[in-house]
Amino acid sequence: MIRTVAARRPASTRPALLTPAFVAVTLASLAYFTGDGVLVPAVPRYVQGPLGAGDVAVGLVVGAFSLSAFFLRPWVGSLGDRWGRRPLMVLGAGVFTASVLGYGTASSPEALAGLRLLTGAGEACFFVGALTAVADLAPAERRGEALSVASLSLYVGIGVGPLLGEAAIERSGFAAAWALAGAAGLAAVVIALVVPETRPDDPGQEPGGPAAGRRLIHRAGLLPGLVLLAGILGMAGFLTFVPLYALDLGMGGSRIVLLVFAAVVVGIRGVGARIPDRLGAARATRIALAASAAGLAVAGAWRTPAGLVAGTVVFATGIALLTPAVLTLAVEGVAPRERGAVIGTTSSFLDLAIGLGPAALGLVAATAGRPGTFLASAAVAAAGLLLVWRRPGWK
Repeated sequence: MIRTVAARRPASTRPALLTPAFVAVTLASLAYFTGDGVLVPAVPRYVQGPLGAGDVAVGLVVGAFSLSAFFLRPWVGSLGDRWGRRPLMVLGAGVFTASVLGYGTASSPEALAGLRLLTGAGEACFFVGALTAVADLAPAERRGEALSVASLSLYVGIGVGPLLGEAAIERSGFAAAWALAGAAGLAAVVIALVVPETRPDDPGQEPGGPAAGRRLIHRAGLLPGLVLLAGILGMAGFLTFVPLYALDLGMGGSRIVLLVFAAVVVGIRGVGARIPDRLGAARATRIALAASAAGLAVAGAWRTPAGLVAGTVVFATGIALLTPAVLTLAVEGVAPRERGAVIGTTSSFLDLAIGLGPAALGLVAATAGRPGTFLASAAVAAAGLLLVWRRPGWK
């Protein structure tokens, strides 16, 4: 009997994860990424439709927002360490809303790309603020699980947002899609206003003092960032060109493929939220990159609707594990007051992938066809896998 009680005690004292603050951050993120999801099919179709441009322009416009986000994220992460996470979330969602509502005024790809740069500034602020808040709130032994659960908001948004976006375009035109995305961004602002501040107190130091946020580029975030780039570049190309590739294959649109993608990610991160903690972050990262490379290769080589769906399932499995595992690697052993800088550094590579990916893969699509974008992305994911294997200590 004594043994039974002793065995059960750790479970009863397991630190809570789903606190009111954690739920509030997640709900704000859900609203934000639903608005972002509306743009996934809307922006490429707007560039090729009303603006009359080709694949290269699609890649440049879709990826333009990542240019500003890439340069801002490290600075934003440092700012979050100085002034707090909630201001970043409110500012980011507000900038996103204002920029998206202006998309309908763009009469050329260049004008739309300019607005996308502003959207990227909002993305940098909101993403770093929300992600760092989650890392602050998570018990150390449940951090991988916390990042998995919180990231469900992103993939639910990517799954639901395109359905709403394509429905809005087909019924009322692109103006309805921009309005819908803007409304979701405004909802994120409102929810973020009630999120409690999570920045750890540092006795003896004033907010914004010289010691706070002293690292703009944090070395601990560089290698995990490169690994994240290798995996996310494939997702960037997938989300950019699958709306058009699905039409090439005779499908009515990309909503089913994107819904399958989001459902697999949400399912794995929901039911298997503890996988990164149980496998270990390095092992989970290797599995993620292997699955991503295999899924993209299937989608690019098996050029039928069935091949695209099958490849999407395998690819989504890799993406489901990748980000929580890599971010857990990045913040392990880092002081709490430096988490914003580390996450800002690591996540800036996400912007690099999303920014360079569509532009570079747009050139691939123009020369080798849209299936070539999936094959090229598979090769990059495989290179990331090799990098993880060769890293001492990541076993």
